[in-house]
Amino acid sequence: MIKKLVAHGNSAALIIDRPIMDLLKVDMKTSLEVSTDGRSLIISPVENDKREKRFRTALEKVNKSHGKTLQKLAK
Repeated sequence: MIKKLVAHGNSAALIIDRPIMDLLKVDMKTSLEVSTDGRSLIISPVENDKREKRFRTALEKVNKSHGKTLQKLAK
C-alpha cells in the first residue's frame, strides 16, 4: 500500500485506513509510538507492560544516581 502525507495545519498527517486499524486492534484513543531506524518510519501501538518496564528501569536509574539528593530535597 502506498500512502501520501496530507497537510494538517503546519504539520503532515498519515491517514491509517480502518482495516489496518482493525488488524492492529487500535482506535482513535490508542497511543502510538513513532520511531525510526534511520531509514524507515515505525509506528506501533504502545504496549502498557513494555512502557511500564521502561519507566521502572528509568526510575531505578534516577534513584540510584540521585536518590540521596532527592531524599534531602523532600525534607
